[in-house]
Amino acid sequence: MPEAASAAAPTRATIGDSEFDRDTALTARAPGVYDIDLSAGWTIINAVNGGYLLAVLGRALADTLPHSDPFTISAHYLTASQPGPAVVRTETVRTGRTLSTGQASLLQYDEEGREVERIRVLASYGDLDALPDDVRTTAAPPAIPPLQECFGPQDGPSPVPGSSAITDRLMIKLDPATLGWALGAPSGRGEMRAWFGLADGRDADPLSLLLAVDALPPTAFEIGLKGWVPTVELTVHVRSRPAPGPLRVSITTRNLAGGFLEEDAEVWDSSDRLVAQSRQLARVRLG
Repeated sequence: MPEAASAAAPTRATIGDSEFDRDTALTARAPGVYDIDLSAGWTIINAVNGGYLLAVLGRALADTLPHSDPFTISAHYLTASQPGPAVVRTETVRTGRTLSTGQASLLQYDEEGREVERIRVLASYGDLDALPDDVRTTAAPPAIPPLQECFGPQDGPSPVPGSSAITDRLMIKLDPATLGWALGAPSGRGEMRAWFGLADGRDADPLSLLLAVDALPPTAFEIGLKGWVPTVELTVHVRSRPAPGPLRVSITTRNLAGGFLEEDAEVWDSSDRLVAQSRQLARVRLG
């Protein structure tokens, strides 16, 4: 490669040395107790993104447990987290040869200095590299147009009021078939599909998959609803260590009833492997 072309090539962040890694890093205060300053860079509308928060807790549990990879992690979002100081407390529930289980809570302080629990998590960790290679599946990658034919937040004015700082940290290119909401003409189908990555080029790993399942616009937008869609509960299954390259994320909702909806997500890597699945229950504001 000519020297000039090499100098002009953008520098890609690596796993362990990216904005995502810096903003999910914790400082151990005591065994099982960690301090962190939640970054305002991961806010959307008026709160810190739930996937980013799950990655923070996931990193704390990876430090606490003898296994480093999340296999399944379930989070209950109790109150909305805000940028600023927070404390994460972890506890080992059980350790085994192939799986270890732990729980964690993220807490912040109210105006009177009292602790307020934001999220509580129960998770099992293992070693993804030790899993057998056989795959028997009827699942298929989502049919998304090539990345250059999809559209991101930078391609038009933001249709969502409030903070959208998180979009500066992500590479999201939405399937045009799921973009009706941004044009004022939602399809009525609870579907959202996109290419996904981190804006600084860092490749995906098991912890960033916890972010990927909750980083796209809510399917409620394409159903015709607007505003914040807060997560009540989110469970993620990490199935494989992702290959380098952009991910494809597909999210669907089949049932909105009583002011709540489910979102089922699949994350596929560049080798056409299903690397993560999730289901969340979210609350919507009707009317």
